Amino acid sequence: MKSIAASGFAAAVLIYAVMHYVTFLTPSYAGEWILSVAGIAAVLFAALILPLRSFTVPLFLLAVATSIQLASGGSFLSFLLEGIIQMRSLIALLLIVPVIGWILREEPYIDSIMNAAHHFLDTSRKFYFGIMLVNQLIAYFLLFGCIPMMYQFIHAFLRDKTGEAWEYFKGTALLRSFALTTLWVVSIPSFAFAVDHLDASLGGTIAQGLMISLAGTGLAVWFAARKEKQYGINFTAGIKSEIDRLVKSNEQENHTRKHVLEFAILFVSLFTTIFLLHIFLGWGLLIVIPPVIIVWTCGYFILKKRIGSLIGQAKQYFGVDMKYKSQQFSLLLAAGMLIYAVNQSGIGNYLVEGLFYLEDAVPFMNFLVILPFTTILLGFLGLGPLTVIVLVAGILQHVDMPYPPELVVLSLTSGSVISVLLSPVILPIIILSATNGLSILKNGFRFNLGYSIVFYFMVQAYIQFMWYVVY
Repeated sequence: MKSIAASGFAAAVLIYAVMHYVTFLTPSYAGEWILSVAGIAAVLFAALILPLRSFTVPLFLLAVATSIQLASGGSFLSFLLEGIIQMRSLIALLLIVPVIGWILREEPYIDSIMNAAHHFLDTSRKFYFGIMLVNQLIAYFLLFGCIPMMYQFIHAFLRDKTGEAWEYFKGTALLRSFALTTLWVVSIPSFAFAVDHLDASLGGTIAQGLMISLAGTGLAVWFAARKEKQYGINFTAGIKSEIDRLVKSNEQENHTRKHVLEFAILFVSLFTTIFLLHIFLGWGLLIVIPPVIIVWTCGYFILKKRIGSLIGQAKQYFGVDMKYKSQQFSLLLAAGMLIYAVNQSGIGNYLVEGLFYLEDAVPFMNFLVILPFTTILLGFLGLGPLTVIVLVAGILQHVDMPYPPELVVLSLTSGSVISVLLSPVILPIIILSATNGLSILKNGFRFNLGYSIVFYFMVQAYIQFMWYVVY
């Protein structure tokens, strides 16, 4: 029974992803209907595949979404058909991004890169900082698609390092670094929208956000060092052991340089193609990335004359490995239905208005202190940074405030950082949990609550200083 359900799940997800692009290129009612039915079928098959414990979170999200929809008097049919397709572009992205890993298995690229850079990444702090820096640069192009991609990269290097301590090391570096991009990366839609609608200076806001991001990176490195002592595991020794395993003799130096150069060409060609198509076609990044990855990967195997290897890896991934993604995709589909229900019911608007009322009711409470909690609270309802900032900034642009717009943007986006780190129902944590196999609450609250609290006060110290002293 489970094997049949696994095949049905794989087929439903593939149809869902294909119909996503079909309906994007040629919109039609019939195409949308097939897309919705495929999504519903994927959730049902996932329920048959997964044990109840693994399906608890998707089931909870579906129950909350259904309750909100019914309580608000919305159409249940529209809820099913439209809510299930809210995450269509993300399903396609997460289905295709692991294909990049096929190339990493063909040649020892990771080994060669670490062999070339081992002098710069030979301690846990340097390695952690390097991961965060590179991940923010990749997020500039891939948004949160950088999380599964970079995880594969790190996991390939630390292949023998398993357990909760090492997953903390890898997972927090990726999640925190991506969260910090919402402070300054202009290709992050939430940041761009906030700057535009609040009339903030783009250059000044980017510089300010980048400075806070670097401070947040340093804070993350400090937290990782403290956690290393708590776990009683020497991350530096583990990293050095992997580097020692990978470091080659001088006779293989040319071979290493070849792989590093080849990987650099692959990296630049992938991101340049994505960026150029995004600009010239005007398509969103989530639309552009999956087809580019497919063409880019096929092109690699064709140029290498390894068609048989390509076919073998495709059979393994789509025929066998797909069933292990049932929890990940069911979470995404359920989260999409919750977002649809919240948007339709207007709950988000009520929460924002409640925070404005709180400022009026408590005169000594600074508005910039309260503002981050709009994105935090709405994030726990399943609304991502873009949805929340569109909602809040859309209201704030019509409000006459005495605060500089750059500080308002920073206050608002600092809430986005914390929401990404803690909310169990928005995409980055869901994606990371599906990738590293740890629970959502562990990747979020357990690993990042302390960091989030300190980060909030650090940002507030800067904001209040700037407001009371500089402005």
